[in-house]
Parts: sequence; structure tokens; C-alpha cells
Amino acid sequence: QVQLVESGGGLVQAGGSLRLSCAASGSTFSINAIGWYRQAPGKQRELVAVISSNVSTNYADSVKGRFTISRDNAKNEVYLQMNSLKPEDTAVYYCYARRWVGHFVAYWGQGTQVTVST
Repeated sequence: QVQLVESGGGLVQAGGSLRLSCAASGSTFSINAIGWYRQAPGKQRELVAVISSNVSTNYADSVKGRFTISRDNAKNEVYLQMNSLKPEDTAVYYCYARRWVGHFVAYWGQGTQVTVST
């Protein structure tokens, strides 16, 4: 099992910045991808950013140039630096991880609220 705990969410003014953290514990070995999803009320959960085991990254078009994902393997943590925040970034942000144990298993954090005000 893998446990994921997010932190760093909160209320920020438009144009401001936040840094989200996700701490992974448990069977963190064999995690081949880890990243962030978000879900706004009444909307589908969408992929925000992901970083793979080879450190390649992928971002949603809506956040490219503003968000940066990174990871610290020694600490089993992943981060999402969010700059130039917009009201439309308001959502619950969920950390997720995928692990290979003969098949892929996905894990989800409880989520952290990000609210961008004007």
C-alpha cells in the first residue's frame, strides 16, 4: 500500500503563488509515475501534471508555463509549484501515484483545497 498526503493548499490572490507538497509512504518502491489531478465543483477530475520514473514531465495545456512539477526520491515527495494563479485554478488538488506490482495500481491522496480569489 501507498499513502499519499497533500499539503500546501490555501487561499491566494490571483497572480500569486502556492507550492503543493505530496508525501508518499508505505510501499513507495516501484512507483513509476506520480502527479497531480484537480477537480472543481461540477467538473470532471483532470490531470494537471505528472512526472514519471525517468523524470519526464507532462502538463495540462492550461497550466503550461505557470506550474512546475518536481520530485525528491530520497524524501518520497512530489511538489507542484504554481505561479501566476488564476481563479479558474480553484479546485481540490489530489496527489496520485502509480505503482507496478505485476500490474499497475493507482493511489490517491485526500486532496487539498486551492482557492484563487480576485
